[in-house]
Formats: sequence, structure tokens, C-alpha cells
Amino acid sequence: MLLVLAVTFAEPLAGQWGRRRRAPIRKPSEAAERGGFTFCRLEYQPVRSEWLGTGWDTDYPDGDRNLPLRLSQLTTADIARTEGGDPFHAVVRATEASLYECPFLFASDVGTIGFTGVEVVRLRDYLLKGGFLWADDFWGDRAWQNWTFEMARVLPGHSIVRLPRDHVLFHTLYSVDSIPQVPSIQYWRRSGRLDTSERGAESATPTMHGIMDESGRLMVIMTHNTDIADGWEREGEDDEFFYLFSPNAYAVGINVVIYALTH
Repeated sequence: MLLVLAVTFAEPLAGQWGRRRRAPIRKPSEAAERGGFTFCRLEYQPVRSEWLGTGWDTDYPDGDRNLPLRLSQLTTADIARTEGGDPFHAVVRATEASLYECPFLFASDVGTIGFTGVEVVRLRDYLLKGGFLWADDFWGDRAWQNWTFEMARVLPGHSIVRLPRDHVLFHTLYSVDSIPQVPSIQYWRRSGRLDTSERGAESATPTMHGIMDESGRLMVIMTHNTDIADGWEREGEDDEFFYLFSPNAYAVGINVVIYALTH
């Protein structure tokens, strides 16, 4: 998988997006007449901090731009675009009506989340009506406990299960044999470009878990002990990081988007 995707990409998006920069926050309703896939990110108020995380805007905005761009290059999917032709992406709170205009919702650094009572109710309604939420970039036991506690409030009575490797999500376009451990580029550099587990032995194993509705449709997936979106966000910053992590991160991302749009 890594070889095939690396050859397909040829080279990273050097110079296109560069380092993180300010971006205008757009709402899903602005994409209504643009057509195509819109990457929606969940904005939330953190109640605790995690090392190397920044809250809801971790990996924003470049990860939100780059995944749709690669989706448009590697598949026939249409994506929403800005007036200038760049991939359109949106930010939304759970309390906003435009949440329901997002068939795909992404949340980062979710070990810091603490939902309000209103957000719990709105997210539950969104998910049970067909919405899809991907939680990424949370590491170790404390972050896991915080996130799963919040999800038990949102979807009480629904079990969190580890997805088996024969699940259709792992094979929608690319065959993903295992969830890659993508570190933040900062941690990877600090480790001498050698280590990927940001919490040592505690976070050594990356996993994907999910929550399904009564029909077996995934409503929520969670990629734990890995920062898949950093493989999208940082691909233009370092060639070695790109070739080690970005192709696999995109394989997972594109599979997830295709699953969310077809189920």
C-alpha cells in the first residue's frame, strides 16, 4: 500500500499549503451550492489539555485542505471548492443547525473534549439520523478514558468495538492491513526521527474502534494512539516525513471518507 500510494503521489504538496496559517472559518451552509464533498471539523470547548495538542484546531487548517485535495486526485469524487479553486472546508459547533449539512464530521485532540448537555443531545440526534463522526489524535489511557466517557453520554447503550481487519471500511478503496502510527511531526523530530509512540509504551499500539447503529452502520470511528491527520497536514514540510507517513495516512483517510459517503 505504501509503495503504490507513494508512486501515485510522486511528491508532497511542498509550497502549496506550507506551515499552518490562519484561515477564514467557513460554515457548512456556504458549501450548499458548491456541490461535492465538504470536510467538516467539529469545534468544541476543551476541558483539559493534552501534550502537543491544541484542542479542536489541532492539524487545522492544512489537514482539512489536503485530504479533500488528495481525494479528488486519487478518486473520481467531486469536492467543494472555494472561489479560488481550493478545497472548501468548514468548521461547525454541535449546537449549530448547519451540523446537519455535514455527512462527515472530524474531531481532533478529542482527549480534551467535554460536551455540554446541549451538545450531547445534538450530537446524538445528528448521529442517529445518519451522521458520521471521526475522532483522531488522542494518545494514552487518560485521553481514551475522557473520550469514551463523553461518547457514553452521547450514545448511551452503544458499545465501542475494535474494528476487525475484514471490516469493509478497511477495503473501500485501499486495502489497509493495519492502522499506521503517525506521530506529530514535532514529536518525531524531537525523537531524532526514530520514534512514533508519543506516550511511550502506553501508546505503543494504534487502533481503530467504532460505534455502530442497530443496522451495523458505523456512526463513530476513533483512531487512538495515532495522529492520522498530521500525515495530511504536514506532508509539505518534510520529504522524509511525507514518504514515511503521508501515503498510509491518506489511504486510511480516503477509505473513511468513501465509507462515510456510501453508508
